[in-house]
Amino acid sequence: MKYVGKSIKRVDGIKKVTGSLKYVDDMKFSRMLYAAVKRSPYAHARIVSINIEKAMAVKGVKDIITGDHYKKRAGLYLEDKNFLAVGKARYKGEAVAAVAAVSEDIAKEAVKLIEVEYEELTAVTNAIEAMKPGAPLVHPDLGEYKTAPIFFPKPGTNISNHYPLRKGDVENAFEEAEVVIDNKFYVPHVHHVTIETHTAVAQMDLDGSCTVWASCQSPFAVRQALSEAFDIPLNKMRVLSPAVGGGFGSKAGTTLEGIIIPLAKRNPGRPIKLTYSREDEFENTYVRQGMHATIKTAVNKNGKIIGLKNEFVWDGGAYNEYGVNIAKAAGYACAGPYDIDNIWTDSYCVYTNHPVGGPYRGFGMSELQFGIEQNLDIVAEKIGISPIEIRLINGLKPGGATATGEIVKISGLMECIEQVVEDINFEEKTESSKPNKVRGKGIACGWKAPSMPNNAASSAIIKLNEDGTAHLLVSVQDIGQGSDTVMTQIAAEMLSISPEKITIKTGDTDHTPYEWQTVASRMTYSTGRAVVEACKDVIDQLLELSQIKLGLYKRDLELRDGYVVSKIYPDRKVAIGDLALGLTFEDGSGIHGPIIGRGSFIPPNIRDADKKTGLGEHPVAYWTYGAQGVEVEVDLDTGQTKVLKVASCFDVGKVMNPQLLEAQVEGAIVQGMGTALFEELILKDGVLLNPSFVDYKIPTADDMPEMVIKFVENPEENGPYGARGVAEVAMVPSAPAIANAIYDATGIRLRTIPLTAERIFEKMKVLKRGRRGSCKNN
Repeated sequence: MKYVGKSIKRVDGIKKVTGSLKYVDDMKFSRMLYAAVKRSPYAHARIVSINIEKAMAVKGVKDIITGDHYKKRAGLYLEDKNFLAVGKARYKGEAVAAVAAVSEDIAKEAVKLIEVEYEELTAVTNAIEAMKPGAPLVHPDLGEYKTAPIFFPKPGTNISNHYPLRKGDVENAFEEAEVVIDNKFYVPHVHHVTIETHTAVAQMDLDGSCTVWASCQSPFAVRQALSEAFDIPLNKMRVLSPAVGGGFGSKAGTTLEGIIIPLAKRNPGRPIKLTYSREDEFENTYVRQGMHATIKTAVNKNGKIIGLKNEFVWDGGAYNEYGVNIAKAAGYACAGPYDIDNIWTDSYCVYTNHPVGGPYRGFGMSELQFGIEQNLDIVAEKIGISPIEIRLINGLKPGGATATGEIVKISGLMECIEQVVEDINFEEKTESSKPNKVRGKGIACGWKAPSMPNNAASSAIIKLNEDGTAHLLVSVQDIGQGSDTVMTQIAAEMLSISPEKITIKTGDTDHTPYEWQTVASRMTYSTGRAVVEACKDVIDQLLELSQIKLGLYKRDLELRDGYVVSKIYPDRKVAIGDLALGLTFEDGSGIHGPIIGRGSFIPPNIRDADKKTGLGEHPVAYWTYGAQGVEVEVDLDTGQTKVLKVASCFDVGKVMNPQLLEAQVEGAIVQGMGTALFEELILKDGVLLNPSFVDYKIPTADDMPEMVIKFVENPEENGPYGARGVAEVAMVPSAPAIANAIYDATGIRLRTIPLTAERIFEKMKVLKRGRRGSCKNN
């Protein structure tokens, strides 16, 4: 192939590196008003009264709204949220009022003058406690909320979704098992920390049309949610996302857009802008949910796992409109990439008075695998086999069955494990850099499927120009992953023209075609297929006209380097640009008209799992498998851990752009390393204590390890050129691999992250310097 599989340069690269790419916060409009938000100082409180008189008296203030102005609930999967609190505040920082003024400073000044009387309520700050009978209810009216039919809230409780999975005979498996092992793990809340904070501008025109410019990943999903929330018909609701400075899931749904639209409706013709500060970002946008995992394993001494009983309790925070789907994804992925006959799993999404949980890179799989992969190492040690052997024995192979009972057709997991073992030199022990330091190696596997509705659709349009160039229109958002480039490569390969001759346009619900969402590592697979279908449509039109023009059969023609060429007589050809507006005859007449290709795609044959058992023959589009090996060095005097080397291998189906793919995996490794070693939202009584980079640490250049990145290519049946997604799953094994490596080095098993120097040091107090092993199973 000429373009697919090659490391062509990013099509958005020049604009990004020169700073000429315009983001929403760069936009300026005449007569623009600026919004600021009054927020609750309590994690859980009844709103007794709101007095806006003093704030309205400030010169330059144009309008103030509260939750009482717009009480209709919104939400993607579960309509449980108001954009401004109605009746009570459910987390510290929740918006209770919003001001529009002629400047940002005036708006902030007015916010300080809004007087709110609260009656503080008991805060629910532990998801396990929140599930117990008699716990204070975060949403007493849960039974009245509209929800998608695949989610199962429990009215009268704090449980917003329960996903059960029942496979085989679990009780019998545990009775027959030679060894039974119980473990518990906890993963705290973390943040996405995108470079660009959330920002949006909304304008309501006098004809009832509403335009929103937003830094969002999913313009069509945002349009749908806002249309429903504010009763604006879809043909009057336009969402544009000109550029997105990082997402990782945080910009997949609606946040601040719903605060400014009511202000725009009350002030038609005046754009209303709201940009979050970094502190706002930490507290008032989606966070990755915390999760409590209980894992009970039935295993025989030959290494075969015969039974598994899991419970996953997700701390979904104050609103679970997106979090319910994470609990569902964890339910059907509950065993990890392993073939186990008997499984009993309960996955719960639970309301608390914490910040709102939502999608984060990996969509629950990183949290899930943190426990699963450490548990495997614990089980392996207990029965006396190696961490590699237990994964090779139980790992999913073609012909095996997932937790839902789906028979696996494609899996490169064994190849990935073997490659990682080789690249990390797993069996070879290396010398530490200093006498007070020890080294260890760990391995972990990961898998992920796109968590999306069965009918999640993608579409693409290609317009051919008179000079042989083309415009490609899609609505996948390039949030840094390189989708603009890969879509361009696919179109270039299909049409046999240079990528430089294709201009891609995205992110405008009025002018680019439908895309469900830019999430779930589905874009190359799903939107890529839509681009393929659009190109096929263009090719078919070109060949139809060319057979008339050249007097040759359609079957004997092909596209080659900007021409339609005869396969038999190569000198007989016509430039595609000459056919862009149709075919013109010698007498001046013409036929057909402009060539515009249309393509659409829905993954075929995805069906709902059984509601009671969670079992299903094909509940997801595909699975991506892989593994990572890690070498660490731990300072015995301080507990400080340094990741020295990471070896990574994933089965991607087809490498579309090697450079972009390697960059994606590098970023995933570093992000996973951040959650493993540094990152945690510290919450006390519902209050976030570290809402800034002063106290919330992420990896820097000094933390970068050596990275060896490899890929396996077992083609995906429905993917373009056999490709499947990998951007999220590449992060999944990082944290457990590091935890397993720390155990290998020190004998210390930590069942929560981050794996900080302080936590390791506390465990090492019971060890004599240089001695290993006496802390095992702590």
